[in-house]
Amino acid sequence: MIVVWRITQRCNLSCPFCAYDRRLSRPRREADVDVIRRFASVLADYQRATGDRVLVSWMGGEPFLFSPLSDLTLFLTGKLGLRVSATTNGTMLSSAAVREHVLAHYAELTISVDGIGSIHDELRGWRGGYAALRDAVIDLAETKRRNNHGPRLRASVVLMRQTIADFEPLCMELAGWGIEEITLNQLGGRDRPEFFPTHRLISEQAAWLQKEVPRLRPRLAGLGVRLGGSDEYLYRIQASSRDEPIPVADCRPGEQFLFVNEDGIVSPCSFTTRGYGVPLSELDGAEELRYLPRRFAQLRRERRLAPCEDCHSTQVFEKFAAR
Repeated sequence: MIVVWRITQRCNLSCPFCAYDRRLSRPRREADVDVIRRFASVLADYQRATGDRVLVSWMGGEPFLFSPLSDLTLFLTGKLGLRVSATTNGTMLSSAAVREHVLAHYAELTISVDGIGSIHDELRGWRGGYAALRDAVIDLAETKRRNNHGPRLRASVVLMRQTIADFEPLCMELAGWGIEEITLNQLGGRDRPEFFPTHRLISEQAAWLQKEVPRLRPRLAGLGVRLGGSDEYLYRIQASSRDEPIPVADCRPGEQFLFVNEDGIVSPCSFTTRGYGVPLSELDGAEELRYLPRRFAQLRRERRLAPCEDCHSTQVFEKFAAR
């Protein structure tokens, strides 16, 4: 069971493709700590009752800006026996204390990297950011090797029309940092529709990517790096570039993946919160959590949402698979 939990809408970077760009004037909500602790206890009960290992993955905004995060992570991992991961822009990794905490308590860490050098810096609004990120990740990787303990280090790359040609060189750079896994994402248009049209992948680039990933995968494997992206996922990217919808009849909602937003609403994915979301206050124990997939399935039978007629949930298409 993977639980992706958006705990904050705050961010300290200015990515023009992201809804949480620090330049945008908007409310910045954050999760309630008591709600997190209570539902984490439910997840621990579920893990004990089913034997299904639970991974709670923090995201934002920038999750490491959420001040209670360290204490919450210690509660989940030390007291409840859950595993924890995070997706981060990496700005806080310059702190030795943050790196030490991550190495001690995280199962996975995903770092967002979108280009080499100044390309990344400009896209993120972070002068010198690429160099700072490289130094922090290299330190994490070397300390992990030395101690034989630490999280899986993953890089997440957003591919755009102007950056996709440098995907292979970027992968080689990340391998040199000590990154162990690379996942790729196409630029999406939901967050910043004004940025999307002139930066989205065109069909020729998506077709190139379908051929490039299988060719690049064994080369990276020889360097100890796993490149994700199933055939179905690469086809999803190709279809998006042509504006072709892919409906999904049954994604088995809630069986292996849950999304929780900062308001304490759980749903099958981030695209279906409004239609299928359930307040965490209604899930009091492991049995309610085990019943949740049937509850989601019933909601889908009663009313299929528009996102299900053109599914963009990456986990449905096995984004992390490497075949």
